[in-house]
Amino acid sequence: MIKIKKLHHSAYRCKDTYQTKKFYVNFLGLKLTKAFIIDTTKTNRNTKVLHSFYSLKDGSAIAFFEDPSSPFKFIKQRDFDLHIAFEVTLKDLKNYFEKGKKLGIETRGISDHGFIKSIYFRDPNGYVIELTTPSTKSLKQSENNLKKVLEEWDLIKPDKVY
Repeated sequence: MIKIKKLHHSAYRCKDTYQTKKFYVNFLGLKLTKAFIIDTTKTNRNTKVLHSFYSLKDGSAIAFFEDPSSPFKFIKQRDFDLHIAFEVTLKDLKNYFEKGKKLGIETRGISDHGFIKSIYFRDPNGYVIELTTPSTKSLKQSENNLKKVLEEWDLIKPDKVY
């Protein structure tokens, strides 16, 4: 039985809070709902970190830590390595696609994955942001089908390189 109620927030590092805020508030339309400075960790280590939260319509949030004094390698993520997906309506998906192109933000799509349609952006930190809308063809997979897909993967998966 699943006891976890919902996603509260997911947190990531950011290069610059103002640039991050510009993307998530001004472009995506999320609301900055909380920000605070952390000057001591729970292990009593002194630090200077800004933690900010951007809320979605359902009350969940995406959060960021700006920590200029601690090394972190910001890289342009591949979609398969890391991306953050938010659900929108089909109308909004199309509007965001046009808005991203118009503003010169790296914008890709519209991709039809069968059960969802998606577009992709890159935020100022290099993270891939996906906006997605469920397709009318959205069929739930049976336990048997899920098991079959995983078994097939075991047979065809390439050798590991890591």
